[in-house]
Formats: sequence, C-alpha cells, structure tokens
Amino acid sequence: MTAQSIEGDPVAAVETTDLRPVSIYSNVNQEVLHSKAQRYLFNYGTKFMPDIICGSKGLYVHTANGHKILDWTSGQMSCLLGHGHPEIVKTIAEHAANLDHLFSGMLSPPVISLSERLCSLLPPGLDKAFFLSTGGESNEAAIKLAKVYTGKFEIVAVNGSWHGVTAQALSAQYHYGRKGQGPLMPGMHMLPAPNSYRSIFRKPDGSYDWETELDYGWSLIDQASCGSLAAVIVECIQSSAGIHVLPCGYLKALKKHCERRGMLLIVDEAQTGVGRCGDMMAIHHEGVTPDILTLSKTLGNGLPLSAVVTSDEIEKTCAERDYCFYTTHVNDPLPAAVGNKVLEIVVRDDLVNHSRAMGKLLHEGLRRLQSRYQCIGDVRGRGLMAGVEIVVDRETKEPARELAGFIADRAYDLGVWANLSSHGSFGGVFRIAPPITVTKDQIQEGLELLEQAFASTPGAMPLY
Repeated sequence: MTAQSIEGDPVAAVETTDLRPVSIYSNVNQEVLHSKAQRYLFNYGTKFMPDIICGSKGLYVHTANGHKILDWTSGQMSCLLGHGHPEIVKTIAEHAANLDHLFSGMLSPPVISLSERLCSLLPPGLDKAFFLSTGGESNEAAIKLAKVYTGKFEIVAVNGSWHGVTAQALSAQYHYGRKGQGPLMPGMHMLPAPNSYRSIFRKPDGSYDWETELDYGWSLIDQASCGSLAAVIVECIQSSAGIHVLPCGYLKALKKHCERRGMLLIVDEAQTGVGRCGDMMAIHHEGVTPDILTLSKTLGNGLPLSAVVTSDEIEKTCAERDYCFYTTHVNDPLPAAVGNKVLEIVVRDDLVNHSRAMGKLLHEGLRRLQSRYQCIGDVRGRGLMAGVEIVVDRETKEPARELAGFIADRAYDLGVWANLSSHGSFGGVFRIAPPITVTKDQIQEGLELLEQAFASTPGAMPLY
C-alpha cells in the first residue's frame, strides 16, 4: 500500500511500505534476455548495463534478481517526482482511457491548462508555449524559431553542451555524437566551456577569470562569423559536461553579448527546470529572462514531454513568417496533462524549497566525503544536482576514470545508482540528481552507501 503523506514533511510519500521487490515481471532470466537483446536491440551509442530492471517505485528501481537500488539520477535525469507517483499514475490512466492523442490542430483542456500554468510561473517575456516530445526536439524548434525571427542563421553554443541529436540541436552540441555523418549544419560556432575547475583562464590569485575567457571566445566568433549571428543556446548547468554551473553573472554577460549583436538568447533547462536546482527555473536564480526557454526531462516526470516558451512578439512575428514545427505529437493531451500535474504538485507541495533544503544536505554530505577521500577532486552543482569529480591527484587534476568506474560499480552493488560517464570528454564525474521528493533519510542512505563504496575501493586514497 502507499502512504499519502508524512507528518511534518511537505513531500507526498510515494514509497511503498512493502519491502518486497517491486516488479510487474516475474520469472525473468537475465542471461536469456541479454542474449535476446544482443540479437535484436540496436546499439544506439551506449553500453547496456548487465541488470534487467523489472520494477520502479518512488526513489528505487528493482532488478530481476531482487536487487533494490536507490535511483540518484531520476532515471535519465527526468523522473522529478519519483517513479510511480500516485497522482501521475492516475493522470496517465485517466487520459490513456479517455483523452490520449489528437489531430495536431485540435485543442484540449490539458494543453491549454499547461500553457497557462507554465507561463504564469515564468517572468514576463515568456508568454507563449507549445509542447513537443523530447529535449532535442524542443531545441530544434527553438533554433528554427530564432532563425526565422532574426532572418539570420549562425548559432553559437558552448563547449561541452548537450542539446539533442536532431540536426540543428546536434550541430550546436560540442560534446559527443558529431562524428561519422558528414557535414553538420552551417554557421555553428563554439564558446569555451565555463569549467571553473579546469579552465586555463586565471586571475593572479588563481581564481577563475570567466569574463576574460568569455570575451576571448566572442572575439574568435566575431572573426569567424559571416555576419549572420542569430542566437546563442546555453544550459545554466552543463550536466553532460560534468555538472558545471555557470559562474555568477555569466548568463547576464552572455545576454549583453547577444543584445550587442542583435542575437536571441535560448536557455535549455532540460535538466535544471521545475525545481531541480532550488528555484522553479534556473533562470530565476540567474535573474535573466531569455528570448526562448526550452524544457523537457523534468516537465514530464519521465514521459516524453518538452516545451518551447517565448515572447508574444517573437510568436507573432514568426507566425507572420510562416514558422512551422508541425509534428505528430505536438500538443498531445496525455503528456500535457502529466506536465500540468507535475507543475501543480511542485507548487502545491512547496517542492522548490524542499529541493533547496535537501540539496544543502546533499552537498554538505558530498563535501564531507571530499574531506575524507583524496581522489575526490571537486564537488559542484546546485540544489539536487551535483557533480563529484574523481582524480588521480588534486594538484594535477588528472582524471581517474578507471578508479571512478570501480567506485561506481561498488556503489551500484551496495545499492545506490549515481551516473558515471565513461566518455573521455567528461569521464570520471558522478552526476547525482535524485527526484526532488527525496527525504532526509534517503539523502543519508545514499551518502552512507557512497561512503561504503569509497571506503571499500582500493585507490580511493582515504585521508583518515
């Protein structure tokens, strides 16, 4: 059975009180299924994990062999309220039975309600929204919107960014997946990654000189540009690059650079949006209103839902210029109903403040680990989004990808899943982003399991 609330905690509890493994599949043979996966599943750019997941509930996933794992990445950084949240389940069931999918020109109450609720939570200038399926799709639509509005075609993005795998989104993605397909979109430019841990741009006192780095990047872009700069697209926290937070003032400076060149600013909040980082949106923390905002992952709580939000002026002008992003699933009622329910729950249950409070506990615990294990070179992030970088030596900052892999495997065996990239561009960084319904006890549980993983992995360099 499911508890609906915990005394003194604003978070609706969604954990099952039954300690038996949660699964809707029984008698699963992992070896047989992996053999079939090898035979029939296409490799789309990742290494499949050995366990077959047969159930998920609250903050936990359950494997075929009964292993219960604390999910500290919210699935693919998406399950904001946890797995199987009862209100989300009810919303899905009701709409699957009665109002699931429509002709793309038809309107439905959940789509209108979501647009109103979302825009009411955003600053003026983000006035009109439409809804798609994936983050890549929303960024594709946003880049096209910027090109149609400005009449220009060059797009600037940031090194280490991840914006999706559709044509224009991938062309603005300076991280992974660009090779093997011939030319990408023309007119794409790259700014240096705002990596405060590793950047070579330093002030005399050794602190990070992001202003000089940013100005230098723009000087190169101005030299390379053919005079058709349309927009910049940026994440407030570069998750796939290893949880790099934009320095204080960076986004404001970036907007000024855009304004000087007649460019639009697109902010991609796929992972930072809807309370994840201790603000409703990361743009609220930065005090910057972009020309276009994109949302995805967290908005749908794991369902395929994304959003593009812009101003009345941009929407009006682009409509007059025949802007088109007409897809099969644009403004579908079922995912829109889920997104509307997600926003309702986040506001009603004060989950933004809860995320900020739980994030403080998480970061304090991770910094305690850093004080105990010399292999932890850096702890960074904001709210319930954290990065832990594993290094060979804190002075040289040489990445320790193999050691990080051993620690990650040990943590998983012990019962906590924190994503570790093996890709060279940011290998050796744990990405931690639990659902924002996480409790103090679950934060403590995860930290204790991580401590055990570090303590029992040779090479972690304990300092005690």
